[in-house]
Amino acid sequence: HSKHHATYVNNLNITEEKYQEALAKGDVTTQVSLQPALKFNGGGHINHTIFWTNLSPNGGGEPQGELLEAIKRDFGSFQKMKGKMSAATVAVQGSGWGWLGFNKDNGRLR
Repeated sequence: HSKHHATYVNNLNITEEKYQEALAKGDVTTQVSLQPALKFNGGGHINHTIFWTNLSPNGGGEPQGELLEAIKRDFGSFQKMKGKMSAATVAVQGSGWGWLGFNKDNGRLR
C-alpha cells in the first residue's frame, strides 16, 4: 500500500499540478499531453482504493445468490466470465484490472 499505490497517488498529484499550470497558461497542447497520465494514475489510485476496501481475510470465492445467477445468465458460467474479463483486460496498460459492471439500459452485466 505504501509503495505501489502510493506511486499512483504521487504521480497523479504531480500530473495534476502540471495540468493546473497548463490551464493557467492556456497551454492546450500540454493539457492534452497530460491526459494519459491523469487517466492512468487516477485510474490506478481508484482501482487500488476499491481493491483495499474489498479484501477479505478468507478470500472471496465464487459469488452467490443474485450475482451468480446474473453471471450465469450473461456469461454462461463464473469461469466463462473470468475468462472474458481476463481476455478484455490483458491488453490494457496496467493489465490485470477489470471491473464487472451493470448496464442499467439493458439490465445486463458487462
